[in-house]
Amino acid sequence: MAEDQATAALKTSAVEKQPETTEPPRVMTTTKRMMVAIDESDSSFYALQWVINHFSSLLMTTEAAEAEGDLLTVVHVQSPFYHFAAFPAGPGGATAVYASTAMIESVKKAQQETAAALLSRALQMCRAKQIRAETLVLEGDAKDMICQAVEQMHVDLLVVGSRGLGKIKRAFLGSVSDYCAHHAKCPILIVRPPKEITS
Repeated sequence: MAEDQATAALKTSAVEKQPETTEPPRVMTTTKRMMVAIDESDSSFYALQWVINHFSSLLMTTEAAEAEGDLLTVVHVQSPFYHFAAFPAGPGGATAVYASTAMIESVKKAQQETAAALLSRALQMCRAKQIRAETLVLEGDAKDMICQAVEQMHVDLLVVGSRGLGKIKRAFLGSVSDYCAHHAKCPILIVRPPKEITS
């Protein structure tokens, strides 16, 4: 019986001893992809500046960062333009008013100009600190589109500003930051600006 235990111990020690490899251990690199959502509000640009100030070392335009694919995506979501609107026209009825083609083109052009100006300002802020950044313009409901973009682009961190809406306004208007905090498929950072920006 002692011989059986000795044989089993030898077999176990033979299995446990593996030949050592001379290959160096592989270092796993992870891409750091951050997204900041901006709109016309000062609080969204405060959030962008906060990210630039606090994460610039991770997103600098360097050969190492470019090789790893580290990137900041600045996203702006435009509201869709509806071609008609219903207005009450009297007791029990509503009238649909359709927008002319000229009006539709005018509104779309204004939205494109606004988006271009916002993203140009955002890119200037990033370039001033040598941050690798790209821009993205989406159309639809901001809450849903931001969460979809986060999932499709495999974002590591979503950053949104907080407008500091009161309880009543938040109940009626909804809060993009609240919605994203509950539905985004990545960690989210909500940056609250100082009171002088929100008032």
